[in-house]
Amino acid sequence: MTRPDLDRWNQRFAEEGYLFGEAPNRFLVSQAGGLPPGRALCVADGEGRNGVWLAERGWQVVSLDFSDVAQRKAADLAARRGVTLELVQADVHGWDYPQDAFDMVADIFSQFSAPSDRDRKWVGMARSLRPGGHLILQGYTPDQLRHGTGGPKDVAHLYTEGLLRRAFAGFEILHLEENETVLEEGPGHSGPSAVIGMVARRPA
Repeated sequence: MTRPDLDRWNQRFAEEGYLFGEAPNRFLVSQAGGLPPGRALCVADGEGRNGVWLAERGWQVVSLDFSDVAQRKAADLAARRGVTLELVQADVHGWDYPQDAFDMVADIFSQFSAPSDRDRKWVGMARSLRPGGHLILQGYTPDQLRHGTGGPKDVAHLYTEGLLRRAFAGFEILHLEENETVLEEGPGHSGPSAVIGMVARRPA
């Protein structure tokens, strides 16, 4: 990400309150709630709402984001909830994703990536999962453009079922569904939304 990108996100995260709320993403809750705790990576975890929720349930969480402003708020949220996050400030596209390091990787609405950057990020995420580990991903579909309630305006940044199946062709797809829902995730994601969610397992 470029310096203007970082400045823009820092400005957004510097506003009062939490841009995407303090509650975890509902899809993540529905899919991760039944998994045994292990080591988790939250990609572009921002102000920490998802990482903190996982930590409250016994996961050892690496919260990865490039915004120092967001990570200070994530640290504050974790402290208020009585849990600890391993905060890593880095660009999610260029970070050196460790091999076979995590039992779960969560990638929730990190759709600021251009297609080439997104591919590098997803390759790194896949590498960092241990055999048998789970990837939980949610994002907006192109239908979100008619809602205008959050997410990017460039269709190239949005997800389709075909895109996800191609990107994670070597994984076992456990769940993949597009649907219309109403999001209530702070001012950043609020209102009728067109989303896609996927759960995939790296082969053992």
